[in-house]
Amino acid sequence: MSKEDMITSVPAAGVMEASRAMLQYQLYAIFTTPVNGMGPVFEQLDAHLAFQICLEREGVMFAAGPMWSDDEQSWAGEGMVVVRAASRQEAIAIAERDPMHKSGARSFSVRPWLINEGTTTVRLDYSSQTFTFV
Repeated sequence: MSKEDMITSVPAAGVMEASRAMLQYQLYAIFTTPVNGMGPVFEQLDAHLAFQICLEREGVMFAAGPMWSDDEQSWAGEGMVVVRAASRQEAIAIAERDPMHKSGARSFSVRPWLINEGTTTVRLDYSSQTFTFV
């Protein structure tokens, strides 16, 4: 086994240098998990969704939604929220304001996420004022 095979992490600066020609758009992923089953999650769902809509309107929300089971047939209350924030600490403060987390219905973890690759295509039809993600 070579020395390179033994490396388990590299400094962020090395990743940034290697991807300097790419987007390098820093976001934060909030992974949220039920603490005491689905009952408390459903109790907070309306308040949580209202909070999410506020984040969206403020331009803080990048994307969010439930995470299905691996077979794509059920939901055990887990979700992911991706936010725009100046730092991980700021993303944690955003997550702490979520009614799901304030009530103790869910716990969360925050991971920095650097977007380098990918595409988004939106079709906007002016006449019907509709859009579609392609």
